[in-house]
Amino acid sequence: MKLPNSARAVVIGGGVAGCSVAYHLARLGWTEIVLVERHELTEGTTWHSAGFVGQLRSTVTQTKMIMYSAGLYPELAELTGMDPGWRGVGGLRLATTPERVEESLRLAGAGETYGLDLSVLSGAEAGEMLPLLDVRDVRAALWLPGDGWLDPALLARALVAGAEKLGVRILTGTRVTGIEVVGGEVSGLRLASCVKPGTDTDMDMDMDTGVGSGVGSGSAGGSGARSGAEVGPGSGSGAEVGPGSGVGWEEWSLRAEVVVIAAGAASGRVGRLAGVDIPIVPIKHQYVVTEPFGVPASTPTVRDPDNIVYFREEGGGILVGGYIRTPEIWDVERPLEEPRTLFAPDMPKFQESWESATRRVPALGRTSIVKVVHGPEAFTPDGEFLLGETPVRGLWTAAGFCVHGLAAAGGVGKVMAEWIVDGTPEYDVFGMDLRRFGTHARSARWARAKALDSYSKYYDIVYPGEERTAARPLRRSPAWVRHAELGAVFGEKAGWERVNWFESNAVPVDAVPSAEGQADTGRSEPGPAGGHAPGRTGGRGRPEGWAGRIWSSAIRAECLATRDAAGLFDQTSFSKLEVSGDRALEGLQWVCAGQLDRPPGSVVYTQLLNDRGGVEADLTVTRLAEDRFRLVTGTAFGVHDAAWLRRHGLDVRDVTSAHACYCLWGPRAPAVLGSLSDDDLTFGYMKAREITVGNVPVLAQRVTFVGEFGWELYCPSEYGLTLWETLMAAGTPYGMRPAGYRAIDSMRLEKGYRVWGLDVTPETTPFEAGLDFAVAGDKDFLGRAALEASRRPRSGAPASDVSADDLGGAPARRLFCLVLDDPRQVCLGGEPVRVDGRPASRVTSGGYGHRVERSIAYAYLPEGVAPGDRVEVGVTGAWIGAAVAAEPLYDPSSERVRRLPG
Repeated sequence: MKLPNSARAVVIGGGVAGCSVAYHLARLGWTEIVLVERHELTEGTTWHSAGFVGQLRSTVTQTKMIMYSAGLYPELAELTGMDPGWRGVGGLRLATTPERVEESLRLAGAGETYGLDLSVLSGAEAGEMLPLLDVRDVRAALWLPGDGWLDPALLARALVAGAEKLGVRILTGTRVTGIEVVGGEVSGLRLASCVKPGTDTDMDMDMDTGVGSGVGSGSAGGSGARSGAEVGPGSGSGAEVGPGSGVGWEEWSLRAEVVVIAAGAASGRVGRLAGVDIPIVPIKHQYVVTEPFGVPASTPTVRDPDNIVYFREEGGGILVGGYIRTPEIWDVERPLEEPRTLFAPDMPKFQESWESATRRVPALGRTSIVKVVHGPEAFTPDGEFLLGETPVRGLWTAAGFCVHGLAAAGGVGKVMAEWIVDGTPEYDVFGMDLRRFGTHARSARWARAKALDSYSKYYDIVYPGEERTAARPLRRSPAWVRHAELGAVFGEKAGWERVNWFESNAVPVDAVPSAEGQADTGRSEPGPAGGHAPGRTGGRGRPEGWAGRIWSSAIRAECLATRDAAGLFDQTSFSKLEVSGDRALEGLQWVCAGQLDRPPGSVVYTQLLNDRGGVEADLTVTRLAEDRFRLVTGTAFGVHDAAWLRRHGLDVRDVTSAHACYCLWGPRAPAVLGSLSDDDLTFGYMKAREITVGNVPVLAQRVTFVGEFGWELYCPSEYGLTLWETLMAAGTPYGMRPAGYRAIDSMRLEKGYRVWGLDVTPETTPFEAGLDFAVAGDKDFLGRAALEASRRPRSGAPASDVSADDLGGAPARRLFCLVLDDPRQVCLGGEPVRVDGRPASRVTSGGYGHRVERSIAYAYLPEGVAPGDRVEVGVTGAWIGAAVAAEPLYDPSSERVRRLPG
């Protein structure tokens, strides 16, 4: 068989990730696809997977992707002619603590909005369903009948069989020795293929199955599985052969338009061949299999997160796995050099998991362990996948599956294929996008510390607003030391330390009584599970439930100080990108939906849209000169947004670290700044001007994200500490307070300002999000055609014949403001929303508005809903009435933003 010399796409890695990507690319009509694997298929980490498929996850996109997988796997036998070994036995997820019950109810409510089939059971009902369980401490359980498990190698075989039917070439025994990059774009690969004497092929083909003959069943009970007791890390077979074996290597090159790195735990090493950082950390993970003792094959899978264990039926016995608090990293530099790598059993480390399992299933105490599987799993710094295009154009990655690779493999293949072929996937995948990591992720030590933390807390409840402490602090504002002196409670985003609130601003809540008239200390206090202890509830006191776990009265104090006097906020972490050159305006006019052809000194709020009209970025653009623009976007979005701009031909420079930024907002802001500057400060809203503040050169922009008069003040970083100290000294006599991001979030909800990634995403259009005002009707731009097709013109004329301003028909859904009847119940995002008693949507973001004294939520609701209508919001299992409100709730005329106070 002759080796190919060119391909449209090459997938590196023969595990379920690579097989699924190749299969889905072919399903979308691509041809000339080649998959290369250094050993035999599945011999990296796929083969020893426990095979669980649990659909309900903490994010919308993860759940949708695994729901797709669970629908695809049962169909693969018919689609490909190969049985993937799907066992649709359903799954139970147990809750034994009040906190876990609340988490389960939140997940169940969100699952309802996805159309996921699930039920909330009592502990007794779970015990009746699965008599093996001791459920005396089980308070509730989630039952998902669509869950199940499957054999990893059989799944890979089915995907490969389907791929080959569609023309994909599978080359096993083929190592990648180099990745060719020309002008920042991938151009091909350098490869070495194993050649046996008497052949001119790169592999030993099994013509019946179409896959390499070394592939065996890879589940714990399959014929191909090996336990750690039987196989050590140095053993193995396949492509890695020694001298005297009679096997040689043929080196060759393969031109390619697209290359996808799906090499599992080895993806980081492969990425380095192209100078790309893929922060993968291989971590050791164990599970065991017992002797058979009559466990029915129809037994549901079980997850017991409070006891950090999971189990399912295996060969009439039980497979038991668990996560430990003290995991170990494995050989980061050269992972998977040997095929089918396993480690010696470490039963002392597994003891806690085994004891937890025997408490839940007492019969385990009367059985013997017959197999230990101790292998590497590819983890990431935040426990999420690493998907998408790398900084090298045409070089993609699908890696970092963090122990749920089989569950998500189908969905990952679908998303990656859509992304590569169409430019954008169906789902919002920013939380999995490689570009969520910037240069701070280059540090192997940082990645290891974060990945170990993610693994050790894999089953922990993650409370909204909870901050992890590993590998911190890293990136700090010039004023960080002053923030710490003022009792700042820091959060972390993209490596930056950011102030959530200043504890020095906290006051006893008896000064602002709750709705029940009861007092609260007002200060954040350590609580269970690393959170903060819930206090008494009330509209103005600590909220009920999860919203009150990580809370301080300082947040309210900072909001009211900003509304009544002034607040000083540090937004140095926000990403700052500069685009310059003769084509800067032309290029930005195409990618931005707003009108940027305005005089220098203008600031424009705009969106970057994809081909479907979805919002890829939400930012401000300041025209600094005729040929120079500065874009300011969210802290975590800079790498993503810069890549989008470069993809469309713009020259982008990240200047985030070059500038500090402080925001001075509130009715006394003009007095504070006026006391420090002799410059004219009366320039208008959405304008920018160079001024001097004290002795510091500053670019002042009349922009707000809280709905108050004021400025964003930018200065070179070396002046940052001086500027903060100058502003604090001048502002304190006016009642100004330093304030944090939690106050910003509360005030922006009152004002109706949107947040990208929550209220607006690549799946939503500006028209749906109520951002019509930001769309220019007098120019063409990327995504305009899709926008025009998304709503009807007032006149009834074809949408293509009218401008964006003329499009008066309502989209099928629109983002609305909701005000909950009970101000003590605060939404955090993801809560289900019912209209006329039927599931209609979920909350995009929510919180408490301290000036309007309302619990506020936002949700996309169907056409026909209008302000004044009534809906219901599911908050921790209870349905709370809510009114659809006209927005904004605060300062509807925006006089406080536009008009000079006084």
